[in-house]
Amino acid sequence: MASTHGTGAAAAAAPFYLPTGDEIEVFEQCHAQGLAVMLKGPTGCGKTRFVEHMAWRLKRPLITVSCHDDLSASDLIGRFLIKNDGTQWQDGPLTRAVREGALCYLDEVVEARQDTVVVLHPLTDHRRELPVDKTGELVRAAPGFCLVVSYNPGYQRMLKDLKPSTRQRFVALDFDFPAPEVEARIVAQESGIAEPDARALVQLAARLRALHDRGLAEVPSTRLLVAAAQLAVRGVELRRACQHAIVAPLSDEASLVAAMRDLVDATFV
Repeated sequence: MASTHGTGAAAAAAPFYLPTGDEIEVFEQCHAQGLAVMLKGPTGCGKTRFVEHMAWRLKRPLITVSCHDDLSASDLIGRFLIKNDGTQWQDGPLTRAVREGALCYLDEVVEARQDTVVVLHPLTDHRRELPVDKTGELVRAAPGFCLVVSYNPGYQRMLKDLKPSTRQRFVALDFDFPAPEVEARIVAQESGIAEPDARALVQLAARLRALHDRGLAEVPSTRLLVAAAQLAVRGVELRRACQHAIVAPLSDEASLVAAMRDLVDATFV
């Protein structure tokens, strides 16, 4: 599944993003030098929002692909479609980005098959070109093209990981959950919730994230905090909003759910 974001009037407003280090400067230099970028960090920590912000900042279109187990090279590059009068070639999202000089963002690239990931290699070195085997065309990257991939190093990496030969083709930026004061600002900005409630949600997140050592596979993301805050702004009692938007999505295991509910109750007394 691919999505495209433009840079016209509808996209004039900057996607809200608070930097936590030098990631904006490094990304800008990578874009200027034609270097591919890898974003590493837990689910929901702001990687996608960062890419959206950088596309706006650099005034480039953004084409996003959500990677999955069945993603094939043809899904990225393109395929022939059967028409009434014959066949017609249709570019895939990666080929469109290469031609248009767009940012191409492959979200959770490690979920894609290895034979699919290999097609990225010619775009990540001095060649900056994409061979289209089915048509015999060699598409050279237009100015402004930048390949960006993301993945969560802490999730199922024992089963899936990028090969070293692929990893070394990218400049890596490490992401994590923001510092508490920054995360509270993000939650308040994205949801419209009052600052004290935003700080309380961040405090709850810190307590829940400590459960990672007790078997919680995924800790609560900033995205989940925003979802809970949005429910609260619409009139759902904050404790119930946390149960529905934070606790329930994280686990079905009874003891973990009970522990998380206790922490919610302790936070919002």
